[in-house]
Amino acid sequence: MINHALMMFLAAGLIGALALLVGALLGPKRGTTDKLAAYESGIPTESTARERFPVHFYLVAMVFIPFDIEVAFLVPLAVRFNLDAQFLFWQALIFIAILSVGYVYILKRGILNWK
Repeated sequence: MINHALMMFLAAGLIGALALLVGALLGPKRGTTDKLAAYESGIPTESTARERFPVHFYLVAMVFIPFDIEVAFLVPLAVRFNLDAQFLFWQALIFIAILSVGYVYILKRGILNWK
């Protein structure tokens, strides 16, 4: 088992090193001053670069994280479902129920309502 993991690790490292080597050999050698200059289209800007970012986007992102982690926890249950199906079913059901309570709380607070 350790030998197999070591071989996979070495293969991944070799592929990464090979990709870097090919990129260095086939890629551009040196940037010219025209290529390194900032891009300017000549169109005047419409506003400043420092605009306020609505907090609502952060709230939606924070709500997304637990549901994303939920998928990561449910995948191993799905893989091992045939071993002890009844126990894993109830375990997954309780886990989803806890997250559903949180989701209902979020809906009642109005976090997902766009204004």
